[in-house]
Amino acid sequence: MEPLGSSAKQGRKITLNASTLAMSVMVIVLLVAVIFAANSNEIVGWFVVVISAGWLLLAGFMMFGLKRGAQKINNSLREATAAATPRAQAGSVVVDEATSQRDMKLDHSFKIVQVQARVIAEQRELKNPESEEMIDRALDTIQMTASNARDMIKPAKPLDGEIIG
Repeated sequence: MEPLGSSAKQGRKITLNASTLAMSVMVIVLLVAVIFAANSNEIVGWFVVVISAGWLLLAGFMMFGLKRGAQKINNSLREATAAATPRAQAGSVVVDEATSQRDMKLDHSFKIVQVQARVIAEQRELKNPESEEMIDRALDTIQMTASNARDMIKPAKPLDGEIIG
């Protein structure tokens, strides 16, 4: 059985050889174009030289640019993996869909309480005849929202099972 790292090195070697082969072909095309253009001394020949030189520059830019980009991404992945490894070893936090929904509902409840508190403050300043009624409704809404939120916080039954670490 072959170690895991050796196949990755072979894959990189094949890629490197393919890019080296492609660049070699582009250089040969440029040299052949220059030789034919110099021998025939025609404008069309020199256009072919310029076009093949442009393709060679583009291929070189792409090859070296992609190689640098791949190295940067690889380094970023290594850093992220290194940063995440101690946290993963320290302990795992499992967040399921129910927890996420509960947190979203609790957040909504807190927003309702904030809005109703603002309504109470505004109505206290107005001191209109209907202000007392608005304040009473806002307080009722706060009571109902707090009751519903407390029901969501009640502890769920504990999970049982085996922790694999």
